[in-house]
Amino acid sequence: MGAWGSGSFQNDDASDWIADFGDDPDESLIVDALSAVVEMNDYLEAPDCSVAIAAAEIVAALKGSPNPAMPEEVRESMGILGMDADRDKVVLALKALERIKTDSELKELWDDAANPAEWYGAISDLETRLASVH
Repeated sequence: MGAWGSGSFQNDDASDWIADFGDDPDESLIVDALSAVVEMNDYLEAPDCSVAIAAAEIVAALKGSPNPAMPEEVRESMGILGMDADRDKVVLALKALERIKTDSELKELWDDAANPAEWYGAISDLETRLASVH
């Protein structure tokens, strides 16, 4: 797993996606990343999960609950985007996280890691920020 920490942006797949998002911020990138995980009937691969988590972080930030570790390039891109986090995006993000943390390659990788509680804590924090009312 190309990860250097349990945080949402601390892996190669999320970093690559964030770079693409920063180059051309578009709402469809967020929705597509989340929908891919929610709608997939096959086994959820780790790269898709990592990208969906990063997209969920953007939804949380647009809602007014950003991750303190969010890269500056993401904050700048969100300002360009000028969208908000409507209820549908929040629900989609929460559904994606539920699938990821219950049945995915990423979950299995973290279950086998030395510190799975850190990853579960990061996902729980993201869920809490998504569900909070602002």
